[in-house]
Order: sequence, then structure tokens, then C-alpha cells
Amino acid sequence: MHPLRRHIEEIISLTDQEFEYILSHFKPLKRNKFQYIIQEGESVNKEFWVVKGCLKSCFFDQDGKEHILQFAMEDWWVTDYEAFTNRTKATISVDCIEDCELLYITYDDREKLSSEMHKMERFWSKKTKLSYIALQNRVLSQMKDTAKERCEKLQARYPQLFQRIPKKLIAAYLGVSRETLSRLYS
Repeated sequence: MHPLRRHIEEIISLTDQEFEYILSHFKPLKRNKFQYIIQEGESVNKEFWVVKGCLKSCFFDQDGKEHILQFAMEDWWVTDYEAFTNRTKATISVDCIEDCELLYITYDDREKLSSEMHKMERFWSKKTKLSYIALQNRVLSQMKDTAKERCEKLQARYPQLFQRIPKKLIAAYLGVSRETLSRLYS
């Protein structure tokens, strides 16, 4: 079974014909480690689904400090959602931590599929809700949990991140220094 079909069918069921039509709206993209798929200031017209690899969405503050908003591994979606939805310039960058194989859909094709197939509208609605819940939990964790608790929760929920991602990036995601992460992680 195609991995995108498996992913979509976690939420909705599809016929072979429906899936082939959906897949016809996606295009493959390969990027190497350290390559960007979105850079701050660019127009954003694509949403990406990770087939293989790992990416990060981030921004740099005025002091040049990197802040990581999200990691995206296999079966995850990533883009600058504000820029994608509002058709504005990116305020974040998304780059590859590993060599990546992606599928992307344009804004217009996503809107077309949503209007033509109620199933896909339900799929994206559910994915959006799940993403919002994850973001809400992350914000609450940043507000109420200690650095140690945030580290433990991340490691419990996504242990593979600690095997695949440099510790300095995990530290930037958690909002701690690399040294602090080393003390928490050992």
C-alpha cells in the first residue's frame, strides 16, 4: 500500500480510484540534508508530507538565536501554515536535517480536493485539529513544565528524535542551552 494512502486511511477510507485521484494532485520532491524547502520571506504555495527523512521549522531572533517550532519526520506534514493559508510571505524557514523524500500539494490543489471530495475535507480538518492540540500541549508545557519535564516528555513521546537529531537542535526546540540539555539528558 502506498504510504500516503495508509496515512490518509488512518482517518478516512478510500477506494482505489479515489486514492489515485488524490495522489495525482501530489508531486514528489527530494532534498538533501541542510537544503531548505521554505525560506523566510518567500511566498509559500506548498504543503509537504514527509515520506522519508526529518526536517525542522524554525526562525532566528534579532540576536541570531535559533528557535525551533517543529520537527517533521515520516508521516508528518510541514509548511509555514500562516503563509500557506493566507497567501503571504514566510515568517519561518523549513530545512532538512536529513536527506528527505517529500510529497507536496499546492494550495490550489488542496482547496480543489477539499471542495470535490468531502472525505478529504474531513481528513484535513481532523489533521488540523490534531496539530492544534499538539501545539496547545507544547505551549502549555513551555509555560508550566520545568526544562527537565519538557525533555522527559519529548523523549517519552518521540524517542526516535533523540537518535536522529543533533542535541543542539533538541535544545533549541526545548528552549534550553546545549549544556543544560546535556545535564538533563545524561
